[in-house]
Amino acid sequence: MRTSNPIFSRWSAARDAGPADAYRREPVGTTVGGRPADDYAANPYASPTSSATHASPTGPGARTGSTAVTMDDVIVRTATTLGTVALAAVLSWLLLPVDEANLGRSYGIAVGAALVGFVLSLVQTFRRSPSPALILGYAAFEGVFLGVLSSTVSTYIAPGVVVQAVLGTFAVAGGTLIAYRMRWIRVTQRFAGFVAAAATGFVLLLVADALFSAFGAGNGLGFHSGGLGILFGLIGIVLGAAFLALDFRQVEDAITYGAPREEAWLAAFGLTLTLVWIYLEVLRVLTIFNSDN
Repeated sequence: MRTSNPIFSRWSAARDAGPADAYRREPVGTTVGGRPADDYAANPYASPTSSATHASPTGPGARTGSTAVTMDDVIVRTATTLGTVALAAVLSWLLLPVDEANLGRSYGIAVGAALVGFVLSLVQTFRRSPSPALILGYAAFEGVFLGVLSSTVSTYIAPGVVVQAVLGTFAVAGGTLIAYRMRWIRVTQRFAGFVAAAATGFVLLLVADALFSAFGAGNGLGFHSGGLGILFGLIGIVLGAAFLALDFRQVEDAITYGAPREEAWLAAFGLTLTLVWIYLEVLRVLTIFNSDN
C-alpha cells in the first residue's frame, strides 16, 4: 500500500511512472501473496516496461540480489540520517548558546536552518529519485533547529525535559513498531485516508493558531498552554504514530516487492520526518505539563 504523508508526499512521485494498473485492488475477500485484499494487484515497483499484472514479489519486474532493497539498507541509511540530525543538534546546542547575550543570534540561525531544511525537504519531495545529499542536508539543518529549540526549552522553561522527550519519542516509536508487527494496527487504504484527513485538519488548526497569534490574538487558539495544549499535543503524537505505521508498511512493501536499493534513502527520509514530528509533539506536551506545575 503506497501512501503519502499529507505534509510531504515523499514516496509517490518516484513511482508515478509505474504500471497503470499498479493500484488496482483485488475483489473483496481475496488475498495477494498472503496480504489483505486492499493491497496491490500489480507490483508497484515494477518498471514501466514490465508486463506485471499481479502483486507478487517474484513476478515480472521484481528485482533480486544486489539491485533490490533490503532491511539492512533501510537500517543503515536511517541510522545515518538520524545520526546526522542528532550530531547537528548536539553541536548547535554546544556552539549556539541561548544566554541573553547570544539569544537573538542563536534564534536567527535556528529559524534560518528550519527554513532551509523545509526547502530541502520540499525539493526532495518533488524529485523523481532520492538524493542522499538533499536528505542528509535536510537532516543537518533540522538538527540545528532542534538543538537550539531544545536548548532554549531546557534552559528557560523545563530543565531536563529534553531527555524525557527523547525517551518519549523512543517509547512511541517502539510501541508503534510492536503494534505494527503484532498486527494490532492494520495499515489499509482506509487507515491511510483517515490519517490524511486527520493530519490535514491538524495542520490547518496549527496554521490558524499561528495566524491568530501573529495578528494580536495573544495565545492564539490556546494550543500552547493548559489542558487544551496538552490534548492537542497528544493528538499530534497519535498522528505521528500513525505516520510511523504508514512508514513501516511502505518499508515492508518495498522489501517484499523488490524495490530498487535507492528506496532505502526514501525510507530514511520518511522515518526521519516522522520521528522529528513525534519528538516535537512530545516536547510540546512535556513542556506544557512542566510549565503548568
